[in-house]
Amino acid sequence: MKLSPAPREVRLAGAVTAVPSLALLVFGVIVLVNGLGAPAQPGNNVFVESGTFIVVALAFLAASGGLVLGQTWARSPGVVIALIVIGLGWYLLGPSGEPLWGVPIALLGIVALVLLFLRPSRAWALGLREGETETEAAERGGLAGRRAEREGHDED
Repeated sequence: MKLSPAPREVRLAGAVTAVPSLALLVFGVIVLVNGLGAPAQPGNNVFVESGTFIVVALAFLAASGGLVLGQTWARSPGVVIALIVIGLGWYLLGPSGEPLWGVPIALLGIVALVLLFLRPSRAWALGLREGETETEAAERGGLAGRRAEREGHDED
């Protein structure tokens, strides 16, 4: 697979969002293993609980991988992941009273969010050419126009 010309910030954001995604995957497996060894409780389905964590983690990992590979579709899911991680960090910091976990988790989400909104990341996502304004890119067709040019179709 050929890597797209994504800026370093986008690829770093992918690596940063992969950390909580992997942690969620590990958590889902731990819930499954612990649930299988425990006696069954009414109203608690360990397969559904762990399956939910694992499926969400795999979706998050797909978006993180997309960012690392420079795929523009992964930017919006990456932003959502960062916001969820910030919210988790806030919850651990405040209501749960776990600042040793909350602060680093919240910082991880903030770093990913900042990386995804830095100028090079935005320019890449919008399909800006060197020295082009956002308005000019929109008139040209932005990312879709850049993709058409790359495929040999001229939309100008």
